[in-house]
Amino acid sequence: MNVTRLLTLTALSVLTLGAWLAFGWAGLALALGGIVMWVLLHFTRLVAVLKKAAHRPIGHVASAVMLHARLQKGVSLMHVIAMTRALGLLLTAKDTQPEVYAWTDDSQSVVTCTFVGGKLTEWTLVRPEQPKP
Repeated sequence: MNVTRLLTLTALSVLTLGAWLAFGWAGLALALGGIVMWVLLHFTRLVAVLKKAAHRPIGHVASAVMLHARLQKGVSLMHVIAMTRALGLLLTAKDTQPEVYAWTDDSQSVVTCTFVGGKLTEWTLVRPEQPKP
């Protein structure tokens, strides 16, 4: 478990305990209602991103060069899927680390992204050779 998840769970636990101690059952209900709303917001975003990606070919992006320029280290796979509006083509075996995905555009330029623990660690852009005049 990474530090962010641990801090999130700790903060939610402290919030819930504090609400219970300050306001009793009403505080506990309010805190749990807020936590459920937060989880539902994240779930709704996940479903919306995957719904948009469902209508595009796997591993296709409008512009690989623009995708390469917009990528940042540490973003999640879901963030990259939201940017490309398409699922990436998995290049590694299923359920192995690191995960490597590729997106290709119409000019056959390819962006290959490596994810470790769901976070982007490195990416490369390969452009096809253009014939010289």
